[in-house]
Amino acid sequence: MKPKLARELIGLALLLAAVLISQPVQAQPQKTDAPYPSMAPLDQYLIADPNAEIALARSAAPKAISDNAEVLVLERQGYTTAVAGTNGFVCIVERSWTAEIVNPNFWNPKLRGPICYNAPAVRTYLPLTIAKTKLVLAGKTNEQMSKAIEAALDKKELPALEIGAMCFMMSKDGYLDDQAGHWHPHLMFFVPLTDAKSWGADLAGSPVLATEVPEDRLTIFMVPVAKWSDGTPDSHPRN
Repeated sequence: MKPKLARELIGLALLLAAVLISQPVQAQPQKTDAPYPSMAPLDQYLIADPNAEIALARSAAPKAISDNAEVLVLERQGYTTAVAGTNGFVCIVERSWTAEIVNPNFWNPKLRGPICYNAPAVRTYLPLTIAKTKLVLAGKTNEQMSKAIEAALDKKELPALEIGAMCFMMSKDGYLDDQAGHWHPHLMFFVPLTDAKSWGADLAGSPVLATEVPEDRLTIFMVPVAKWSDGTPDSHPRN
């Protein structure tokens, strides 16, 4: 797999849960020649049928996990709990703006990323994505968003990552971006900024991929797995 594509895919694999403003806003364009230079109308990011969104969110992880997880759906006013959970996991369908701000798919309204977070990630990664989403939907510029996240991290208004924070992204029905489609089933692990080699990542023959996200002060490790959440094999080899 090409390093650039790995960085983009991992950047897209961030969950979100946020309080949305009541009507669509337009953020400042990133680049005039970018495929998605600004935020589309909010309706383009929503899923009309909440039951369809619940099913898509649950497809992120095997049923033994997702059947007992809390499920959030994105409504016009924000993410709401559609199904209460009992195992500490939270499953949602992420949208494009959970990627790094510089990612060319940051405003791609077609992106649908089913993702299921474990309890440590819910406690310590979810607040970061909530903060990002509030800024996005308030119409802040990219520069304003970056500065706000940096200030929140400096002031410890956003929690430090807990050991063991991870998520499942094993849905064959997701759409991660225009190039990758649903890509491959995989797990992701979130740690403070660290040397990728400490995990054996990005080395010849290693199944572990890594990327640094300096704006969030973390490293994400991604491990492709052999089967989708429904137990069927991933029939396309990773390249």
